Amino acid sequence: MLNNIASINSKPGAAFIVDYLLLAGGAGGGMNYAGGGGAGGLRSTVTATGGGGALESSLTLETSNLYPVTIGGGGAGSTSLVLRGASGSNSIFTSITATGGGGGGSRDGIGTQSAGGSGGSGGGAGSDTNTSGGAVSPSGQGYAGGSSVNSGQNPGGGGGGGGAVGGNASSTVAGSGGNGVAISITGSSVTYGGGGGGSCNTGGTPGTGGTGGGGAGTIAVTGTGGAGTANRGAGGGGGGPGNGIGGAGGSGVVIIRYPDSRTISFGAGLTGTESAASGGYKRATITAGTGNVSWT
Repeated sequence: MLNNIASINSKPGAAFIVDYLLLAGGAGGGMNYAGGGGAGGLRSTVTATGGGGALESSLTLETSNLYPVTIGGGGAGSTSLVLRGASGSNSIFTSITATGGGGGGSRDGIGTQSAGGSGGSGGGAGSDTNTSGGAVSPSGQGYAGGSSVNSGQNPGGGGGGGGAVGGNASSTVAGSGGNGVAISITGSSVTYGGGGGGSCNTGGTPGTGGTGGGGAGTIAVTGTGGAGTANRGAGGGGGGPGNGIGGAGGSGVVIIRYPDSRTISFGAGLTGTESAASGGYKRATITAGTGNVSWT
């Protein structure tokens, strides 16, 4: 690819090729015997992508243009028995969108609020009459959430991760969050997009967070679920018995790899850094905000 990039960039103003990792915000966990939040949708042109599908296609950009970027925030954990955790927010790079994760279900939810929410990865179900984990919508960015059990220690399901489904609960063990995806766009392998673990009663075993920053569920009375790691798009863990609050989801990130002959500019509203040249590339990591980027 480097030879092709060099020929395309033989004069100023020419088009150039970029690779990217686009990760949405993870969702919050549910409240009280709850499901874990789903990871944010993950789309990548390098190493692997979310949902186990084919890699996304590289993009051809031009130095004369502005390209929009939005970093999706993590969803808040549920503070209400009748609401699931909040979904994560979408991340955007140019025309590409990654979808925020689906919220973890809460026990005593009304209607569908005990089920895991749909999203880039689905949320785990809360331990109530509706025990289904959240679906992936749209497909191809992550995995579904796990189901719960409305008996025994009332365990919730695990939130889906970018690389694996959320764990289904058994009678005494809450579902663990689905694992994330290891990607090497920065030059070293980093795992992104872990799902949040489900929670349960004090006599059971809470779900662990998925690799890639997923927050763990808790069995502590009125305890708060573990938070998903920021800029990993990770889901938050389920809140504990006695109206424990769900853990917050982690924010997303956009990482862009491009020829080292180019230099990026971050517009107002964005927080980002550019790496030194290495292996023929530079990498821009954008961690917060909404705005435009451009290259010279």
